[in-house]
Amino acid sequence: MRYYLDFEKKLEPLERRIGEIERFYDINDPHYSKEVQYLQKKISKIEKETYGELTNWQRSQLSRHLNRPHTLDYVYSLFTDFVELHGDRKYKDDPAVVGGFADFDGIKVAVVGHQKGKDVREMAHRNFGMAHPDGYRKAMRIMDMANRWRKPIITFIDTPGAFPGVGAEERGQAEAIASSIYFMFSLSVPVVTIVIGEGGSGGALGIGVANTILMMENATYSVISPEGCAAILWRDGSKGPLAADALKPTSYDLLKLNVIDEIVEEPFGGAHRDWEKTFQNTKAVLTKNLVALLKENPEDLKTMRYDKFRKMGVFEENK
Repeated sequence: MRYYLDFEKKLEPLERRIGEIERFYDINDPHYSKEVQYLQKKISKIEKETYGELTNWQRSQLSRHLNRPHTLDYVYSLFTDFVELHGDRKYKDDPAVVGGFADFDGIKVAVVGHQKGKDVREMAHRNFGMAHPDGYRKAMRIMDMANRWRKPIITFIDTPGAFPGVGAEERGQAEAIASSIYFMFSLSVPVVTIVIGEGGSGGALGIGVANTILMMENATYSVISPEGCAAILWRDGSKGPLAADALKPTSYDLLKLNVIDEIVEEPFGGAHRDWEKTFQNTKAVLTKNLVALLKENPEDLKTMRYDKFRKMGVFEENK
């Protein structure tokens, strides 16, 4: 089922009508063929008006669009022979984090990512992609195996943030995230991270310490959501659009700030409108960056990663 954001609503009746024609009528019938052509032209015009110049707030909404592809969608489309691993060998398996080993065009790699879920039942099972400490410990277990076996690591970020529940805090949520960040700095294999949807707070950074950080065009990466920021600063979550402009959480803002290294272009209107094109673009950028990192020696990879993050957030004081 296709979901529409508020600013996409004008497209809904037109695309729904095309779907009805394709499903119930003979599309080769001159009458219906003419109607489809008319609808497609109208849709094309509205798409240009809707997606032509997206605001930071609109990109924030697109980053968590219900129809966007999630980690496992990328895994099953870009990789082959994926073997998923479960459990942190300490407490339990966390479905909000998925990971294992796979083949990426002949390169054996480890894959780790947040998984949100597609429907209400799966979202509840995956906890909306909000990981418990067990998820980060599972991620570290997989990355440790990859490091020992000399396999590159690819991580997919898509989470509102780490789960702040009582049970998570009791089992050491902050410690698990901090340990994961610390551990990733010690890895001697190439690490590539791609932000595919929401990149929220330490929950995102917990698997985001990489040599190369990629970001989907309409993804976001920030310490807090626009609504959360607005609720804290103005005690009014409806001021999310104002907060989004101040936070600058989008790919274009973060590329200027050198937080990320490259933007993966999405199909016009967003990744949710054309999964196949999204996967093609992602594969091309991922291949280019992974192949480049494979040429580096282990010690240089550690140094590059350390220097990369040390340079973030540089500022000057006016005296």
